[in-house]
Amino acid sequence: MMIFFSCLIASLIGYFLGSCNSSIIVVKLLKGKDIREYGSNNAGLTNTLRCFGKGCALLTLIGDLTKGVVAVLLSRLICSLMNAGINGGDIHYIGYIAGFFAILGHIFPIYYGFRGGKGVLVGVSIFIVTDPPVFLILILIFIFILVISKYVSLSSIISAGLAPFITFVFHGLIYDEPLKYALLYSILSLLMSSVIIYMHKSNIERLKNGVENKFSFNSSNTKK
Repeated sequence: MMIFFSCLIASLIGYFLGSCNSSIIVVKLLKGKDIREYGSNNAGLTNTLRCFGKGCALLTLIGDLTKGVVAVLLSRLICSLMNAGINGGDIHYIGYIAGFFAILGHIFPIYYGFRGGKGVLVGVSIFIVTDPPVFLILILIFIFILVISKYVSLSSIISAGLAPFITFVFHGLIYDEPLKYALLYSILSLLMSSVIIYMHKSNIERLKNGVENKFSFNSSNTKK
């Protein structure tokens, strides 16, 4: 019963924190505009950089990473206080629950008409806390793909797709945890990855057609 309530609380914490979309907040406060009306209409880091520059993008980066980390840490604390651990008291699983709902909150923010971003940064932030080695490997993969392809979307999709497999390798082989827990963490990671990849469906179509925008640090105020 405690596990059920801790999952419920983690879901609520993740969703409501995730709904605090940093891109929307930053651009509205600093520029008085709605990021969803510019560029690709996506309330995320890349579109913020392209349309409103490095300052807004940096604040968006910090905000989206922070809310994911806070969601996981707060959920873990509550889970620990409720004695809702598994695997000998382990509360590792709760981070994935909070993370999954933080991603959903970012994509479908209750405060902004359920129109948000694609959840990549929030997904990254979850692994910072739950699995730092996995986070490091995913970031290196992301950077490598970005350098050779210049596509942020492709880098995000490939990194997200590999996350469940890398999670399983660490928990099932390197950490030598029981198979059922390695599978549990991998499945929870798969849920997060699947949502992120699904939200890139339009990018996938543009990649197929060769019309996807390439990444550049040079920003421009793209109009509606």
